[in-house]
Amino acid sequence: MQTSRRSFLAAAAAAPALATTAAAEHHQSAPADVRYCLNTSTVRGQNLSVPQQVDLAASAGYDGIEPWLRDLDAYAEGGGSLADLKTRIADAGLRVESGIGFAKWSVNDNAERAAGLEAMRKDMQTIAAVGGTRIAAPPIGMHTPASGTLDLDAAAERYNAVLRLGEETGVTPQLEFWGPASNLFKLPQALYVAAAAGHPDACLLPDIYHMFRGGTSFDAVGLLAGTAVHCFHLNDYPGGRPREQYDDADRVYPGEGVAPVPAVIRSLLDSGFAGALSLELFNKDYWKRPAEEVAAKGLAAMKAAVAAA
Repeated sequence: MQTSRRSFLAAAAAAPALATTAAAEHHQSAPADVRYCLNTSTVRGQNLSVPQQVDLAASAGYDGIEPWLRDLDAYAEGGGSLADLKTRIADAGLRVESGIGFAKWSVNDNAERAAGLEAMRKDMQTIAAVGGTRIAAPPIGMHTPASGTLDLDAAAERYNAVLRLGEETGVTPQLEFWGPASNLFKLPQALYVAAAAGHPDACLLPDIYHMFRGGTSFDAVGLLAGTAVHCFHLNDYPGGRPREQYDDADRVYPGEGVAPVPAVIRSLLDSGFAGALSLELFNKDYWKRPAEEVAAKGLAAMKAAVAAA
């Protein structure tokens, strides 16, 4: 009995240390699940062709790429083969983590929304053709005061319609909120719409800049389920101005601004996130620099932020 009691006390004394060790091991191992992706807006000013964008992402060491539909369309319209591009991407060891398109799926006008759904279908088919399985679904067309008000329950129904398109095409639409927009500018709004859509594939495409610009607390990241976030736009912003005075061009490399980037990443990892961190910048100063320099510095900045998380 005495031996059992001593064993119990020894085990109890060791439990906090074991828990601390387990937590430390989790903290160290979780970043290994994260993939690094280059959103091609980051090098838009260098005017690279889509094949050049692919080669750049691969040579810089990224795991994936997030192309823009307008670039893919221009490539195809210029005689490029989407099938060949898919092969090029795969041979480079990259994934198409997401695609950026602007179909007007959320607008109030019925005819315009119907056209927007057809545009979304076409965009999804393009993404699928290059090996992608996800696409952004931002509130384009409902992002200005002139657009009117977007009822969140109506937005949920419309997002459900886009999700059903995703079932047909194999490309999941990720609900994106835009900080400067008049509608769907906060994470809580997007959370409601995604939940109310009533579809198992509902998911979000969050963005550090848009959270700041729209007035969403970064603590809200802790409310996300990591399994409902496949791609997260990573960036930073300088301090010194009211948030309403910022625009996309103010985005900087992670760690070069005032955003709590490591804390946000830590919250994501703790939520079960095992997706892609995608570098999405629109910095005009970066566009004047060599694309190789911008891509390499961006990847190093993302890895440093993850290491600090």
